Amino acid sequence: MLRSLAASALALALATSIVAGPAAHAQSAERVYDQGSVWQISYIETKPGMFDDYMKYLSTSWRAIQEEQKKKGDVLSYKVLAVDSPRDHEPDVILMVEYKNMAVFDQPLAEGEALTAKVFGSLPKSNQAAISRESIRTLRGGFGAREMFFMK
Repeated sequence: MLRSLAASALALALATSIVAGPAAHAQSAERVYDQGSVWQISYIETKPGMFDDYMKYLSTSWRAIQEEQKKKGDVLSYKVLAVDSPRDHEPDVILMVEYKNMAVFDQPLAEGEALTAKVFGSLPKSNQAAISRESIRTLRGGFGAREMFFMK
């Protein structure tokens, strides 16, 4: 009986060290990074012969929206990248917009509508412009990502 009790105690101690050991180690690891700004990345494939038309849209209406959001402090920066030698059905343009934080995406719809109406003249004109862009480009996807930065 005593031998069985000792074996049980040893097994319990071993199991506890196996389970608690990694947790104790994880708690002692120092975090060396923090959260930064938020990026929204969009992959665009322009239709044949429409690259210049799409770049014109980006340099006018799209840019005006980004600049208005920069004045407001929501957008920190934005970039337009041209992809070298894209294959069929792959993006030839990548749009990157850097936002100050995630809270930017949690604003009343009326604010976004007011901005698009300011740039396009009215909300219906903005909607029509979005429909028209379908004839010059295809959205191939995109994602949001949080920038991480090292503290030391």
